[in-house]
Amino acid sequence: MILNNRLKLSFMMFLEFFIWGSWFVTLGTFLGKDLLADGSQSAAVFSTQSFGAIIAPFIIGMIADRYFNAEKILGFLHIIGAVLMFQMYNATDFVDFYPYVFAYMIMFMPTLALVNSVSFNQMKDPEKEFSSIRVWGTIGWIIAGLCISFLFQWDSAEAISEGQLRNTFLMACFASVTLGIFSFTLPATPPTIIKGEKFTFSDIIGLDALKLLNNKNFLIFFISSILICIPLAFYYQNANLFLSELGMENPTGIMTIGQISELLFLLLLPVFFSRFGFKKTILVGMIAWAVRYTLFAYGNANELASMLLIGIALHGICYDFFFVSGQIYTNSKAGEKYKSAAQGLITLATYGVGMLIGFWVAGFVSDAYKLSDSSHDWEKIWMVAAGIAAAVAVLFVITFNQNKEAALIHAEEIT
Repeated sequence: MILNNRLKLSFMMFLEFFIWGSWFVTLGTFLGKDLLADGSQSAAVFSTQSFGAIIAPFIIGMIADRYFNAEKILGFLHIIGAVLMFQMYNATDFVDFYPYVFAYMIMFMPTLALVNSVSFNQMKDPEKEFSSIRVWGTIGWIIAGLCISFLFQWDSAEAISEGQLRNTFLMACFASVTLGIFSFTLPATPPTIIKGEKFTFSDIIGLDALKLLNNKNFLIFFISSILICIPLAFYYQNANLFLSELGMENPTGIMTIGQISELLFLLLLPVFFSRFGFKKTILVGMIAWAVRYTLFAYGNANELASMLLIGIALHGICYDFFFVSGQIYTNSKAGEKYKSAAQGLITLATYGVGMLIGFWVAGFVSDAYKLSDSSHDWEKIWMVAAGIAAAVAVLFVITFNQNKEAALIHAEEIT
């Protein structure tokens, strides 16, 4: 029974991120090439992820935690999502496409928390067991990218010109239906709040965790987390389109190098974190963003293709050393009472507020350096992103007090 549940959870996690990776990576290219969207329109579409992240706590807090089993809500959201994904597949212009992608993201973003809830509910020691389940999500994202590039070849120059990239939505639709139906077979995950138990608005959105901002170091980290999401948005919104315009073959499959790198650096993170501390670890993550965008700015798909590949491979450092380290740091600062609220607050700040700002900045910059309907001045676009990342790194290194943090941690360990 335990093995059966672990297999179910692994398959659930695989499909969850296979669905996301099936269409989100190539979304920028689809918008630019198929729907002829400009930078501001692309920003509007990508921003739906942020609106979904902002609304997600309300769906989880007001419905999943109070009234229905998490696995049933997961199934319902994915079935509705499949219908919306099919409508995205059929859309022929931006005006038709936008309402469906907006509605879809409102449905999808809460499922990221739901799959975690279903997983944690079956574990005796989540800190040790969860990673072996979560890794299947990254594998799902990788497999989706490999299918697009190498199995179906929907992202080749010829296929893009023929409009085949829209098939990614159909692939995501079928996977979403599969996960929707499969979810009803998952282990029962009942509501976490007892009927009649007092539950306030501040509990839903994690307002209690705002008390952590009274700590200067945590406030600096919180602000830095929002700001670093601005250059992060450049990658999500522009990377696939950038590689396609440069003429790189199999761009979506090549971008999976980033997820493979993420897996490898996740193993190195505990060693680096324990040896060098939080400040140096997170600073390396910030600097990696500036380095990768500089490599993108001056690389090409020919003799300097290695610069692009290295830039993609840096994703492991960029993501793990900043975001995963940040989650660990937040967990250590929150204390037992506010752990969930604090993680929710950071998620809201990054994927909600930070990415929302970032997508609009990326759209504005992309429009400012657009040369024609099929080309951009990518050197300038990526150097703007690199400059923002470098500025955030400088702000962080000047204002964050590592000595004070170490002293506090040491004091906590003693007590």
